[in-house]
This record gives sequence, C-alpha cells and structure tokens, in this order.
Amino acid sequence: MANIYRPVFEQGDRPEGFRGRRARIGYELGCELIGCSFWELPAGEAAYPYHFHYADEELIVVVRGQPTLRTPEGSRELDEGEALRFPVGEEGAHQIINRSEETVTFLAISSHGRPDVVMYPDSGKIGVGERLPRGGGLRAFFRRADAVSYWEGEDPPGDDRR
Repeated sequence: MANIYRPVFEQGDRPEGFRGRRARIGYELGCELIGCSFWELPAGEAAYPYHFHYADEELIVVVRGQPTLRTPEGSRELDEGEALRFPVGEEGAHQIINRSEETVTFLAISSHGRPDVVMYPDSGKIGVGERLPRGGGLRAFFRRADAVSYWEGEDPPGDDRR
C-alpha cells in the first residue's frame, strides 16, 4: 500500500537543477484515470521543466516547505498547505522550484490515462505520450523547429482496382 510518509521513489539519475525525487503513488495503486505523485525537492532544484499539457489537468498541494511557483503570470512563493490548479493549455503552464534552504515536499495530482501532448516553452520541445497504469507506453520528445508538413513522406496508394 502506498504511503507518502514512506515513499517509494523512482530510480534513475536526473540532471543537476532537476534533482527532485518522485514517488508515483498512482502507479503504486494501479490507478487508470488519476495520476498522483509525491515529490521531494531539495534546496536549489526544480521538480521539472516549465511546461503545460493539452490533455491532463493538474493540481498540486504543498505538504512541507515554501516552493516557488512559476506560471505565465510570473513567479511567487507558495505556503504550506496551499493547493493550486493547472488547467489544460498555455494558461496552465507551470514549474515548481525550491529556492529555499529546506527540502520541500508536495503532492501532484492529475487526470490521467489518455494520450497527452506536453509543450516545453523554454526549450521549444513537444512531448507526446500515453500513461499506462503500470507505466510504459509511448513516450517521445521532439523539437518544434523540426516540424514537417502533413504530407511529408506520404506516397499515394498504388492502383489496386484491378
């Protein structure tokens, strides 16, 4: 059974500046339509790049500490217990950063289980993926600058009316 006081954090290295630890509570419980992660964010680190989703609505609840929230409106410090919603689309762009001296923890909850497109405005990337109840599935990232036309690489079908 999942427990935020005894989290099972994902394994794997994260780059400097993004060294938060994530326990995927939703995956542990086998959730199919709800994502839930418990984050532990050391001083000076961001949980993830600035981004927004086209399919998943998100919310966070600050459990401990005072992280900084970055949105299209700017940045501000959050208080313990504060809950925030991030709607789909550009208006829901967000990033959680720990500019304090203490470790921060928060819960991130989202709609889940459908394919999603995620935009990363700072780097000009697009992420596409499906989130399966036990992880895995399609997951890929592309530079927007590499976009091609709809018809790129397509050939008309052969004549098979014979």
